[in-house]
Amino acid sequence: MPSPVRTPIGLVFTLWLAGLCAAAQFAKVSLIFPELLAVYPGHGNLAGFLVTLLSFMGVVLGLFTGMIVARFGFRKPLVIALVLGAVLSALQATLPPFSLMLTTRFIEGLSHLLIVVAAPTLIARISTDRDRPVVMTVWGTFFGVAFAIVGLLGIPLAKAYGLPALFFAHALAMLAVALALLAMLPRSEVQASAIAEFSLSDISNRHTETYRSPFTSAPALGWFFYTLSFVSLLTVLPGLLPQDQRSFAATVMPLAGIAVSLTLGVALLRHVSAVAVIKVGFLLSGLCTLVLWLYPESAWAAIVLFAVLGLVQGASFAAVPQLNPDPRRQAYANGALAQMGNLGNLTGTVILLSMLDVLGFAGLILFALVSYVAGLIVHTVLERKRITHVARH
Repeated sequence: MPSPVRTPIGLVFTLWLAGLCAAAQFAKVSLIFPELLAVYPGHGNLAGFLVTLLSFMGVVLGLFTGMIVARFGFRKPLVIALVLGAVLSALQATLPPFSLMLTTRFIEGLSHLLIVVAAPTLIARISTDRDRPVVMTVWGTFFGVAFAIVGLLGIPLAKAYGLPALFFAHALAMLAVALALLAMLPRSEVQASAIAEFSLSDISNRHTETYRSPFTSAPALGWFFYTLSFVSLLTVLPGLLPQDQRSFAATVMPLAGIAVSLTLGVALLRHVSAVAVIKVGFLLSGLCTLVLWLYPESAWAAIVLFAVLGLVQGASFAAVPQLNPDPRRQAYANGALAQMGNLGNLTGTVILLSMLDVLGFAGLILFALVSYVAGLIVHTVLERKRITHVARH
C-alpha cells in the first residue's frame, strides 16, 4: 500500500487517546489496589486476579484479536471495544459483588486487546513513511503516560469522591473517544478477507505462521523480555531502595523511559532501523544492570536502567510496520506483541519474587540480566533469519 501524502495528526492523537483508555484499564485497578482490597476483604490471593485477569485474556486471545482486526477492519472493533470498556467501567463504579467484579475484569480484557491491536495497526497504516517511526514511538508511550495520568489525577479523584468516581471518569473518557473515532474513521475499510470463516485450524495455523516468521514474530518475542522485566522491576525495585528514595524512584523510573523513548529513541530511528535501536536498548540495559549491582542503594542507578529501557519500548512498536509493510501482517504482529506482552506481565513478577526469595538481590540482578541478554539474542537470531530469507527470495 502506498504511503499517505500527509499524516492525519488529529486522528493519530485520538487513537493514542484510545490507547491511554486501554492502559487505564490496568492503572485504575493497580494504583488503587489497597483501597479495593478494603472493599473486597476476605478474598486472599484471589483479589490479585482483579489485576491479572486482563493479562490472562491477552495471553489466550492476543493473536486471535489480531486476526479479527485483519479480517474485519478497524472502525467497528475499535468503537465496540471502547463502548464495551465504558459500559464495564460504569458497572465497576457500582462496586458490585466480588464475583461480578471479576467477571467484568475478564470481559474487559477483550476490550483492552481490541484497542491495543487495532489502534497501532491503523496508526502505522495512516502515517507517512517519514513520520511512521516517530508516531509509533509516541504510541509506545501510552502505557506509562496512562499510569502517570491516573496517578496524578485519578487517585486524588478517588480520594476526594470515592472509588466510583475514578471508574465513572474512565467510562466517560472511553465513551468520548469512541464517539470521536466513530465520527473520524471512514466506514468503507472492511477488508476482503472478512468473507473467510474462523475455525480452530485457521486460528492454530495463524499462530504457527506468525511465530515461525522472523518478520511477524520479532517485535513480539523481544517485547516479551521487555515486559517480563519492566512491570516486575517497577513493582519490586523501589521497595529495595532506601526509604527516602523509594517514592522518588517509583515516580521517575517510568517517566525516564518515556523521555528517552521520545528524544534519543526518535532521533536514532531517523537514521537506523527499529531493530538496531532495540538491540542497543537491550545491550545498554544489561550494562546498567551491572551498575545497579555495584550500587544497589542508588535510586539513580535504577532510573538510568529504566531510561535506556525506553529505547526498547518505542522501537518495538516502530519495528512492527518496518518489518511488516502489509496491514494484515501488521495486525498479526501487533496481536502477537499483545500476547507476549501480557505473558511477560503475567509471569514476570512471580518469577522475580521467587528469585529474590532464593538468591536475594543477586536474584534480581540475574533475572534482569537474563531478560536483556535473551532479548538481544532473540533479535540477533531473527535478524539473521530475515537476511537469509531475503537472500533466498
